[in-house]
Amino acid sequence: MQKEAKDSVFFRKSVINCNGNLLDISKPLVMGILNVTPDSFYDGGKSNTLIQAIEKTEKMLENGASIIDIGGYSSRPNADDISIEEETSRVLNVISELIKQFPDVIISVDTFRSEVANASINEGAAIINDISGGELDNKMFEVVSKLNVPYVLMHMKGTPQNMVSQTNYNDILKEMHLYFSKRINELYSLGVNDIILDPGFGFSKTAEQSFHILNNLKSFEIYDLPILAGISRKSMVYKTLGISADEALNGTTALNMAALMNGAKILRVHDIKEAHEAIQLYTKLSLT
Repeated sequence: MQKEAKDSVFFRKSVINCNGNLLDISKPLVMGILNVTPDSFYDGGKSNTLIQAIEKTEKMLENGASIIDIGGYSSRPNADDISIEEETSRVLNVISELIKQFPDVIISVDTFRSEVANASINEGAAIINDISGGELDNKMFEVVSKLNVPYVLMHMKGTPQNMVSQTNYNDILKEMHLYFSKRINELYSLGVNDIILDPGFGFSKTAEQSFHILNNLKSFEIYDLPILAGISRKSMVYKTLGISADEALNGTTALNMAALMNGAKILRVHDIKEAHEAIQLYTKLSLT
C-alpha cells in the first residue's frame, strides 16, 4: 500500500493529463503566451486576427513550446473589464482554428471566468489557467472538477483593476501558503488531481515582494505539485533595470534561469526560443 501511494504521488507530479495525452513535466517545459487582446501589457494587438494567431502559434511550436496559453482578457494593471461574451468570442474561434491547424497542440485557456473556461474546454482546450485561484468566480472549481482538466492555481489578491493597491502583507510567504493550502484541499476534495501552482509574480505584489518569492520558490515544493513561473517581460524585470518591456528579454531569461534553479517546472513566456534554450542549459547544468 505504501509503495502504491508513493507511485501515485510520483505519477501525479511527473505527468498531467491533457485531453487524454499525458504531458511529461518531470523536466521543465515552456508555455507560450498567445494574447488575443488589444491591450495586454507587452503584446496587445499583435495576435488579434486568426492569421496572426496561427503564424505566432506555428513559430512557438517550432521553437519548443509544449503548451499554448490563450488569453482573451487582459490582466495587466488597470486593464479594461470586458464582458464574458466579448472574452468568449475572442478565444473560441482561435482555439478551434489552432486545433484544426495543429491537431496535437495542447491549449491552455487563460481565464478566471467559469463560463469562458467551460466553453473553451468544450472547444478543445485542455488546461484552465486561472489568475484568481477561483476567487473571482465561485463556480470555477466546480467546473474544473466537472471537466476533469488540469488547473493552474495562481495567487492574487483583488482584481486586475485594483491589484496594484493590494500589496500589503504581514508575511507574504506565510499568507501565500495559507492561500494555496486552502484551495488545494478544496480542489482535492472535488476530485481535481492535476493542479499546477503559480505564485503570481507581479500580481498584487511589488517588485521587491516578487523577488522575495522567486528566491524562496522552493518552499512551494512541499505541495508536491508542479510550479509555473510567469516572469516574462514583467515590471519586476524592466523597472529594476530601468528599461522598457520591449528591452526586457535578457532580464527575463536571467530570472527564468533562477526560477528553474529554484524548482519551476513550467516557464510561461512570450519568447519561446530563449526560454527553451535556458531549459536546455539548466538541464545540462543539473546533470553535471
